[in-house]
Amino acid sequence: MTQLRQIGSVARELGINPKTIRYYEDIGLIPQAQRTETGYRIYSQSDIDRIAFILRARELDFSLDDIGEILALRERGEAPCLYVTELVQRQLAVIDAKITALNQLRQELSDIQRQAQIIPLDLIVDKECVCHLIQNQAIREENE
Repeated sequence: MTQLRQIGSVARELGINPKTIRYYEDIGLIPQAQRTETGYRIYSQSDIDRIAFILRARELDFSLDDIGEILALRERGEAPCLYVTELVQRQLAVIDAKITALNQLRQELSDIQRQAQIIPLDLIVDKECVCHLIQNQAIREENE
């Protein structure tokens, strides 16, 4: 017979809060838990494996909706791998866009840092602006 485990034990094993497991149950990502006679939620190894899958998919930054679709495809007997491949392609495009934006931000911050090293002291104490470095950077970008 398969050993059933209480929610606290499962949560500790997976390194999550029991509320997370209850939430996944509430939104239908995992089936309603079996209950002990005293009302405690108990989970089979299959349930635990499913929760672990959800956690891994979240680590890969898949949305809960996407995870739900992956699980639904599997439950219908369909292989979800083509759908996952499409998700991965979208995720890679998002990551590439973020990397581009972060590289641009890094360049702007490097420019400000260089300017800080050569800026005249009288501009540093200028009471007319909040921070000359940031304002000068904004003016430079407008002129480009």
